[in-house]
Amino acid sequence: MSDTIDVPGYLARLGLPELAGHEPSVPALRALHRAHAERVPYECLEIHLDRPTTVCPVESARRIVNGRGGYCFHLNGAFSALLRALGYQVTRHVGGVQGNADPPAGATGNHLVLTVSGLPSAESPGGDWLADLGMGDGLHGPLPLVEGTYTDGPFRYGLRRSGVEPGGWRFDHDPQGGFRGMDFRAGPARMADFRERHEELITSPESGFVRVAMAARRDATGADVLRGLTLTRIGADPSRTVLPDEVTYFHALADIFGIVLPGPDRAVLWPRVLESHERHQQAQAAA
Repeated sequence: MSDTIDVPGYLARLGLPELAGHEPSVPALRALHRAHAERVPYECLEIHLDRPTTVCPVESARRIVNGRGGYCFHLNGAFSALLRALGYQVTRHVGGVQGNADPPAGATGNHLVLTVSGLPSAESPGGDWLADLGMGDGLHGPLPLVEGTYTDGPFRYGLRRSGVEPGGWRFDHDPQGGFRGMDFRAGPARMADFRERHEELITSPESGFVRVAMAARRDATGADVLRGLTLTRIGADPSRTVLPDEVTYFHALADIFGIVLPGPDRAVLWPRVLESHERHQQAQAAA
């Protein structure tokens, strides 16, 4: 399927309509990436609303234009289609995010990664960049694909050659973040390479997306993460709050993450979020 998307609508969602027809450049890539991280939430609410999604970038871009977000297969898939439409050289890669439960490193296929080439600068003489909007509390802006340590707002990241993926790369997250790191393969991937893992992530009872309704958003000073009813601010002015009721929960979704749901969706989502939260509390009490 062709990655034909609504470019003007997408750029309007990002607040960057002036970049239509703009020549590819490092400043423009940074502006696009940062606006996307700030305005388009990392979220999995469609699972909890019984609306299965696909990894099709056109479908994902349409959902973004209409005010929603998604997780890595959706966000990076759609962003890659937008960048290509704007003239950027983009490659999709099979990646693997490792959480904090000591999982094995490697490109396990649970993550889609993007690299952008052809944009040489003092930071990236070879012109290659890591662009990734699918790590929740991960990147705000793109990183030069050069080994080193990078500061991105309150976070410090490491980028190095992968020790388990020949020719690939390793991203080490800041200890403040919600996961340890991510490996990705050097070669290009097709969206079809992610279909099987996507089906698992949206249906398996073992999937974190299935177990907990969540949303996340990056900005220049940190990240907001909502897991169930627990709202956490990471970075500058860190905080942790348990949202007390339905009204507060949906206000947080709208005000912090830009997710405005109609009444019928709220009626479906709220009891599921509440049940999940209570089940988590019971498990903690029993531990």
